[in-house]
Amino acid sequence: MLSFFDSFRDINTVNILFRMVFAVICGGVIGIERSIKNRPAGFRTHILIITGATAASLTGHYVYLVMGLPTDMSRLGAQVITGLGFIGAGTIIVTGARTVKGLTTAAGLWATGIMGLAIGAGFYEGALLGTIAILFSEIVLGKIKVKRVKGFQCVVNYLNKDSLDHVLRFCKDRGIAIKALQIESVRDESGVNVYSAFINLQPNTEVNHREFVHRIEAIDGVLSVIIR
Repeated sequence: MLSFFDSFRDINTVNILFRMVFAVICGGVIGIERSIKNRPAGFRTHILIITGATAASLTGHYVYLVMGLPTDMSRLGAQVITGLGFIGAGTIIVTGARTVKGLTTAAGLWATGIMGLAIGAGFYEGALLGTIAILFSEIVLGKIKVKRVKGFQCVVNYLNKDSLDHVLRFCKDRGIAIKALQIESVRDESGVNVYSAFINLQPNTEVNHREFVHRIEAIDGVLSVIIR
């Protein structure tokens, strides 16, 4: 533990002020990075989150240490952690392209709240190192791009259930995960039932779409295949 912080660990007016200022600095630094990237939760939001969490942690300590009431000091902090989950969920959106955005911001808000709890408890070293770790994750690690294989939707028109079973087995044998499946049925001009399967697929490696269509169309009972 750093001896510099020892005089700021007691509960008094000066130390409360120090903890609040420390919280504003940590939350502001994290929030500025989010604001620069034009994320939903930015500078002010992070400051509000961390100061609120700091106040909750301080209140728990004050009730137990100063007022002497028989209570659990960590109870308020536990409720803060739960509440942060609801706030973070508001920053997560699913786009029309079936991609999820806002997860990093939500996680950052949650982690920032935890830093506030640490500051309120007088654990300055943990809050300082945690803030650095959060910034490192958002700034440095954010530049590392992990290539992801893009999923696609396949529309298979077929005549019987066995044909669809063979199509699904073909996909699974090649490591292509089936994320969603919807089936529709219509009658053609001759009165024969024709089925259409809308299959959302997520391959683990790049897929040659032309070859994929050719292999699916070769399955008995498959009429046509369209990739979207």
